[in-house]
Amino acid sequence: MTTTPYIKNVAMTLCAIALFLFFSCAKPNANQYFLLIGSSANPVELETINDLKKDLSKVVTEDIFILTDEDEVPTSGTIFVLGITASNAILKELAADKKITLSAELPGSRGGIWAKTNLENGQEAIVIGGSDVEGLQYAIYDYAKEILGIDPFEYWTGKMPSAKSKTAIYDFKAKTIAPPKVPILAYFENDVDELANYRGKLLEYDWESYTEMINSLVRLRYNAIQFFDMLGRPEFYVRPEYKKLNPDYQIDIDYLDKMIDYAKLKGMKIQIDFELGYQIHPMDESKAECWATYKEDWITAWKYYLEKTPLSKTDIYVLRPRNQVWDWEYKSSCGESKIDVFNEVYEAFGALVDQYNPKAIKVAICYSDGMEMFNEGFSPPKDWTVVWSDHGFGTFDHEIKDTKGYDFGTYMHAGYWLNHTVHNPYPNLVEAAMKHMFDTYDADKYCLVNGQNFRPFLLNLEAYSEVCYNPDSFTSDGFYKTWTERYFSPDVAKHAVASMQYLHKAQEGRKGYVEHLWEIREAVSYLSNAPIVRPGKTPIPFDYERVLGDLENTARTKSSLEKAFAEAEAGYEKVNKSDTFYHSYILLPVQLYSDLIAFETALHKMAKLKRQYETTKDKKFLAEAITILPEAKNKLKIVFNHRSSGDLDDKWKDWYSIAIRRQNNGFPTYEMLDAIEANLKNMTL
Repeated sequence: MTTTPYIKNVAMTLCAIALFLFFSCAKPNANQYFLLIGSSANPVELETINDLKKDLSKVVTEDIFILTDEDEVPTSGTIFVLGITASNAILKELAADKKITLSAELPGSRGGIWAKTNLENGQEAIVIGGSDVEGLQYAIYDYAKEILGIDPFEYWTGKMPSAKSKTAIYDFKAKTIAPPKVPILAYFENDVDELANYRGKLLEYDWESYTEMINSLVRLRYNAIQFFDMLGRPEFYVRPEYKKLNPDYQIDIDYLDKMIDYAKLKGMKIQIDFELGYQIHPMDESKAECWATYKEDWITAWKYYLEKTPLSKTDIYVLRPRNQVWDWEYKSSCGESKIDVFNEVYEAFGALVDQYNPKAIKVAICYSDGMEMFNEGFSPPKDWTVVWSDHGFGTFDHEIKDTKGYDFGTYMHAGYWLNHTVHNPYPNLVEAAMKHMFDTYDADKYCLVNGQNFRPFLLNLEAYSEVCYNPDSFTSDGFYKTWTERYFSPDVAKHAVASMQYLHKAQEGRKGYVEHLWEIREAVSYLSNAPIVRPGKTPIPFDYERVLGDLENTARTKSSLEKAFAEAEAGYEKVNKSDTFYHSYILLPVQLYSDLIAFETALHKMAKLKRQYETTKDKKFLAEAITILPEAKNKLKIVFNHRSSGDLDDKWKDWYSIAIRRQNNGFPTYEMLDAIEANLKNMTL
């Protein structure tokens, strides 16, 4: 791992603190806590141990000190021995004396132990160790969660631990923490507009939100992060709706570098998709359509990334077999076979990566077109891990005909752009899809999880973490029960689970909140006799048949949401109102979705009446449709009010603000209703 100045400064600060605390604590006593670390511990070890110190400080009132294996071991107090055998001499000696079972091989990479043993001076100590630094991290974070009661999502949920006695600190059985089934669990920061916009600069994470997201991910065993939006995705500086949102958008290279360093400090690998459209160094999109002509331009752009930008710190190199500027299928402008093109592209890019980073991990992520290509002949070099993508809602549209001897992994969605406002809770799909991929294709070498705006998708994010850690022990029912009872009483948790299950049912057929925004545009278009205008695309003519296709789906969604809302309200009546997380995570999402469906339903009433007029030429139907307009306006007002008031917790003020929402499928306005009214009245003349 490259040690950056940022990481060095943190390490030096921690060491200085340790020395100061040691000299200020010459006379240890039984009420003090001591964390014994290796004198050669690397920055990630030090950062993780400092996290444990902060966690302990939340549950005990006594002083907590950090010492090294070169310091005199205290003769009283609560002692933790922390680290790996390669960096902590005390751990190495305990292992050599068979007092603990720990080595680089046992339990293995990303594995660790909890133990209690006596040290050479007779003092009992708690041992938390790892076969490697990652194993230490998860041994410590598991201890913090299970014994100290630290919520891995503490910042996002507001759940704080209760005080712990010394007896409780020791209240555990020796435990071996096995390595996870999936060795690389990566988080994809993609479509993050709400998280990047709700405070601070538009289209850029504020530091607190970003670091707290990383902190939570690491505690959930995510050990890599793919930067994408924060590299300046093309939409941010090209598309009109984004330019209107932030006309002066410019990626901050130094800030990106700082974000990368922080992720590395927390032990995460850096993953980059080396597409060529980022504002960090964009290539002209016309060159992305003909490899044969512009091969050298592609290679030159990759070299620039690797030599002149923070992407030189990449650990996991990703390439998708599709257009390298825009996120769509590769369509050659010069008559090439896309399968032949990408067999060459992966060979060339792979050789370049080997030149710059011989220890690199290389991953070929196949979307729908790429999966078809792989089944039909696309074959990157064998040192690439091939990744199969879900269709956005946790299940797969494409089966693998033949793994062809490749290591396989998965790309999954905790949240998808169609439902980025309201989550689709689906631990049952997580269980079924992941176990199928593991059992049928051995697709357990890698997993990338798209977390969208992170905050709405905590449940699914943790479900993917759990199934990738131990699929044999993961069940969706057990996970639902454990997860909800972490935050709510068992009685309230039952309502929370039932509400989320109905919320999932409301989104069958890939019909999330954002899809209904599109359906609303179709209804508005028909009611106002105006085509749907899309920047840079051909207008879509108004057509009742489009609306007709939405009626049944909206009615079904409404029925499921009514049940979800009833369960959410029943649980809310039983919670302590000072705890805002139930409102935020269980009740509010259903409220927002229900509001939108109520508005869409009002439009559909009007659309059916307009259609009756067109069929019968009886103007009474238009008159009746016009009488529904006040109802529609009131329903839209409710949508706006609930989105503007949002969470009860001031921390999340403006999270659901329509002004800064992701620019997918537009948003209804009062002006649209005015246009409908004008058109319907004009038709009565």
